[in-house]
Order: sequence, then structure tokens, then C-alpha cells
Amino acid sequence: MLLSVLSFFLGVLFCQQWTVLPNELIITFALIVAIGLSFFKYWRIMYFLVGVVFASMTADYYLSRNLAPERQGKELLIQGEIIGLPEYNSRRARFDFRVTQAAVPLPDKLRLSWYYPQQKIEAGQTWQFYVKLKQPHGTLNPGGFDYEKWLFIRHIGATGYIRQAKTARLLTSKPFWTSISVIRQKLANMLAKQDVSPNSLALIKALSIGDKNQISAQQWQVLTNSGTNHLMAISGLHIGLIAGMVYWLLYKCWLRLPSTMYSAPQVAACFAFMAALLYAALAGFSIPTQRALIMLGILMLTIVMRRNVKTLNVFALALLAVLLIDPFAVLSAGFYLSFLAVFCIVYVLSARLGREHRLASSLKIHLVVALSLLPVLLFFFQRVSIISPIANMLAVPVVSLIVVPLSLLSLMFMQVFPDLGAFTLHIVDLLLQLLWKFLQYLVDLPIASITRPKPQLWQMLLALFGVLLLLAPKGVPGRFLGGILLLPVLLVKPVRPEPGEMNMTLLDVGQGLSVVIETAEHTLLFDAGARFSDKYDMGKNVVLPFLHNRYILVLDKLIISHADNDHIGGAVAVLNSIPTQQVFSSVPGQLAAYNARQCYAGYRWEWDEVSFQFISPPKQGFRNENDNSCVLKIVTAHSSVLLTGDIEQLAEDYLVKHVSHSLSADVLVAPHHGSKTSSSAAFLAKVNPNIILIPADAPNRFGFPHPEVIERYQSSHVKYYITGETGAITIKISANKIRLESYREGHSYYWNQQK
Repeated sequence: MLLSVLSFFLGVLFCQQWTVLPNELIITFALIVAIGLSFFKYWRIMYFLVGVVFASMTADYYLSRNLAPERQGKELLIQGEIIGLPEYNSRRARFDFRVTQAAVPLPDKLRLSWYYPQQKIEAGQTWQFYVKLKQPHGTLNPGGFDYEKWLFIRHIGATGYIRQAKTARLLTSKPFWTSISVIRQKLANMLAKQDVSPNSLALIKALSIGDKNQISAQQWQVLTNSGTNHLMAISGLHIGLIAGMVYWLLYKCWLRLPSTMYSAPQVAACFAFMAALLYAALAGFSIPTQRALIMLGILMLTIVMRRNVKTLNVFALALLAVLLIDPFAVLSAGFYLSFLAVFCIVYVLSARLGREHRLASSLKIHLVVALSLLPVLLFFFQRVSIISPIANMLAVPVVSLIVVPLSLLSLMFMQVFPDLGAFTLHIVDLLLQLLWKFLQYLVDLPIASITRPKPQLWQMLLALFGVLLLLAPKGVPGRFLGGILLLPVLLVKPVRPEPGEMNMTLLDVGQGLSVVIETAEHTLLFDAGARFSDKYDMGKNVVLPFLHNRYILVLDKLIISHADNDHIGGAVAVLNSIPTQQVFSSVPGQLAAYNARQCYAGYRWEWDEVSFQFISPPKQGFRNENDNSCVLKIVTAHSSVLLTGDIEQLAEDYLVKHVSHSLSADVLVAPHHGSKTSSSAAFLAKVNPNIILIPADAPNRFGFPHPEVIERYQSSHVKYYITGETGAITIKISANKIRLESYREGHSYYWNQQK
């Protein structure tokens, strides 16, 4: 059975690698071939093709329900219901919205933002308002978060925001007993009123009702570096332990009752699954929760049916059920981490002789999980926590056996005995504060985690085979080879330019600017994108993942061109996360804590046979903040690049008049995102670029790049590229050659927008 399910899984996974889905003719042909293969009993190939067909048809169905291009950017009056818990920050509320009424066909599910709402936005409310929608779109960068994939997995067909907010009407609010979302909202409101420390409250909400919105970036950093971030997901661990507690309690109680109709294991299994189902409902049936519930349901079903099923067959049935219910689960790293962890625990504990001490057995399980997940974690995240086994040794029992049950009990008590509920919650608060001090201590150790370059797929698979060898029973020949097979995934070397060469990556940070320059042994970051909130920070969400993906552990220079948020916003997140040797800016006072220095025309340096020089602003500066942007000229033996920040025509005229002899460049990053106040004809004539890169979202509310500017580029016969359309753009300059790579073109999939 396991091989058959794996064949189906490979078919589903194969479908997710395509840039374009096959048409109906190809799908029909594949289905006919699969039916033909079944007659000849080529079952494995048949299951593979069935997986391909099933995943393709499902994907095509959901893509067909996305917003039509002609309705993008238009104001539409809609009615519908808020589903799930809204997310709040200082600027806006963001929520999922199920459309029930609209004048034109729209996707069933939208992701909407309401800026500065005057009313409380809660789950279960039915609203009528005007919205402006756009097709699923997000930034696309190496190592970065694929927002378009995230929307696709959750079947969200469009994003947008509320227009004409004063005309919005709240139609109805559901009673709390009519919807799981409304119950979760009421519990969230009750928790918010409790006298609990904010950090603990955020964790309690995550562990009890699956609301992770209030967990801060600093908390996530500690959880990630300690390898305990999995505890914040209501998935297999918590659901399994809650079900296990209920199973044990009911089993012991039923044995003492004079009943012969149903056995104790059957009754215990039914109640255990119901408890797990209730907990999953409180978590909002998130994707990890659904996956865990399915796996538990398969296991409990075998107990109820009194079937002695092999462990691997239970594993295979759970895998098949997850794929049938959600074939897009294979797009999530959590899918592989959860199934791999379960498989390796079963592999290590099954059919082994001898009994171990409980403490030794617990430590062994944590070490097994840490070792088995190491290749996958390096492949997906390029970072592994060294202290994870030690941290989880304490965190798992404290959180799963004490904090989660007490948190759920406190929710029950608050309905009937508020004082008892508050007392229970205070105990949880105290435990979490003590646990947090322990995790913080571990994270502050010199080598809490390691970062490595991203391994290739074959290296990860080879390392996984090595893990299976290392975990094999004693006496299996060649176990020591497992350690050797792990080496390729640990010894990956990053590819750097040769001396005299350079790589430049213009990151896709939406409406903002961030450029990474790599030479043979040095790295420079020019601007760091915008920051609008703790969770919407391009420095944290785009720049740092890219640097980790490229195995850049130190920045030699950070240059912040000027003080606009879309350039300086992400700088603090970068500076607080990665050692930086020097900081330059036209506004050094805003980065005084990092010993920033003033950039000025004439300052120059050389790295690895590549020269760098500021050519603006002059020491006397300009009145306009944009014109004071640091302008950097980079020259190799074969080519040159000009980074201009947000300069406008006054600074451009200064450069044309005073720096015309060194203004020409092969690659120009468009001034001020393509604004009509920049890119003057005289400036373009002096620079005379072959390629212009425009850092602008597509579409954006500023209308960048301006049509007049595009006309100038076209009249100059210059190729131009917009990051909102291409994703991150990498320019590789080597001997007499400039190679341009668009990340959206080279690494996009069928769910990504194709420009």
C-alpha cells in the first residue's frame, strides 16, 4: 500500500512543478492512459498518472475562480461575511471575506484590508461595502515568501481594500453559537480582557484558539532560533496529546463500568477523536490542524473497527487522505516536516529490542526528530537550531502537557467561573514566563543555530537516506555510511563572483528599493525597502531571507539613500539581525545608533577589483530630501551600474553639469521608481544605459512608472524591466558579458502571475 500511495503522491507533487497547467486534451489523454495501464496491472504508473490528473484538475478549478483581469482596479459593491479572526495593526484590519452577493461574478473568497476602521471588525459579521480588488499578487524573491502561493493554497481569488468607508453598512452579526469563527472571536475577546502579560497572552491565544496574529517578530525569532516554533502551530503534537489524554482517561473509566457492548478502546477512540475535533475547531481548522486531524482519524478508525493494521499502512492511509482532501498540502514545508518526523519516530521505535529509561527515550526521540529534519530544514530555510533538542526536552512537556490543557480549561472556566478561569490563566502566564527565560538563555548562547547555503534536491535526498542508515537498528551493515552521506548537505559552498566581476540583485520589495551587490569577497546592501508594521517589514520579510539564501552572514556596507520609508524602513531589522561593518546615509542622524556616516560626492573605495564611488549629493546638499539621495556608481573592468535612489530633476541636472564625464552606465536603476519628476531626457542621454531597472510594484497607487517616463525610455531604445512584473532581477556582470535573470520568469509556477 505504501508504494501505491507514494506513487500517487509523486504524481501530485509532479503537477506542482509546472509553470503552466496542461490543457484539457492532455489531461484526458493522461486519464485514458491511466485506465489502459490498469488493465495491464501497471498499478504504480497508473497511480502516478491519477495523481497528476487529480492535482491538475483541482488546480485548474481554483485558478478559474480567480478575479477576472477586466475587474481589477474597479470599485465594486459587494455583500458577504467575515470568516476567521481579523488581523489588526495600527493602520488597518485585514480579514478573509466570503462573498454572498455582487453585481458581477467574483471569487468566493477575498482577502480584504480596511484602513483605519471606525467600527469593530469581527468574525461572523455580514457587511455591505465598496471594494477595489486586484488579482493575487505579491513580491517574488530568492528565499522569500511566495504570497501568491499562500493565497492559492487558501483558495483566495483576489485581494483588495475597502473604498468609501463611510458608506459601509453592517447588516447582521451571527449569534456566537451559530459559527465556529464567532465562538473563536468571543473567546479571543475574553482572553484580551484578562490581566496577563502581553507576550504570554499572544502565546496563549496561539495555543488555545490558533490565533497567532499577536505573536511579535521578536517572539518568533526566539521560537525559530530555539527550534520550538512548531509548538505554536496546533498540529499533530498538541492534537495528539489532547486526544491521548482523553483516550487514557476514558479507557481507564470504561474498564470500571459494567458494559460489554463496546470495548474500552473503541469508546476511548471515539471520545478522543471528538476531543481532537473540538480542539481543531477552536484552531479554526487551519491546514496543519486538518492534516493532524486526518492522521489521528485514520488511527482511531482502525481501533474502532478492531483492525490490526500495520503502522506503515496507517501512515500511508493518512498520507492518501491528506492528499485527497487537499492536494496543495505538498506546497507547504510543514507537510514534509510533519510526515517525515512521524515516519522517523515510527522507524526508530518499531520492532526494537530492549527497554530504555523514560528520560533517555524522550531525549532519543528529540534527537531523532532533530537529525531527521536537518536536511529538509536546510533545504527550505537554510537554518537549523543546534539547541533544538535541549529546548524541546523542556518546552514540549511544559507546553503540551501543562500549558495547553490549562489554557483550554481556563477558557471553559471563564464561561461559568470567571475567577477560577482567571486564576488558571495566571498559572499559565507564570509558566510561560519561566519557559521564555529558559528559551531566551539558550538562544543567547554563542552557537544557538547554524546557517548554511541551500543544498540541491539530490543532496537533500542523499542526506535523508543517510539519516535512515544512521537510525537503522544495530547490526545493520554500513550504518557509518550515513554520516558520510550527510556531508554533502553540510558542505555546500556558495557560488560567488570572480575578482573583477559582480552580481547585482534588485529585490522585489513592492513599492520601494533594495539592491544587493556581491563581489568576490564583499557584500553591499543599498536601501532596505519599507516597513509598515511588525509583520510587514521588507527588511525582515525579503532582504534577510535573500541574504540567508545566498549565505551572506556579514554585510560590509549598508547604504540608505534617504529617509523615505520605502528605502529606510527595513534597515533596522537588517542591522539588528546581521553584522554590518559600515553604514552610510544622507540622513545619518536617523541611524546614529549604528554609527552611520554621511554619504557625499567623491567618497570612493575598491573591493575585489571593483570600484565604488558616491557621485551625489554634494557636501552642500539640496533642499529636496529626494535630491539628497546617495547616488552610487559601480564600475568593473567590463561594465558599470548606477544606483540613484529617489533623485529628481534638480539632482539630475547637477549630475549632468558636474559629473557628466563619469555618468555613463550600462545598467541604470531608475530614479524615483520611474516618477515623471525624474529620468529627464538630458540625464538619460548622459547615462546612456543599455538596461533600466524600475523598482516599482505593479500595479501601484502612485502610477509608477509614469507613462511619460516609459515613452522616454522607449524613444531611447532602452530595455526596461519593472520588478512588480518580473520579480527580483539579477544582473551578473562577468568578462565582456551582462546576463539578466528575472526571478518570476525563471522560478515561477502555474499559480504565479505570468507577465
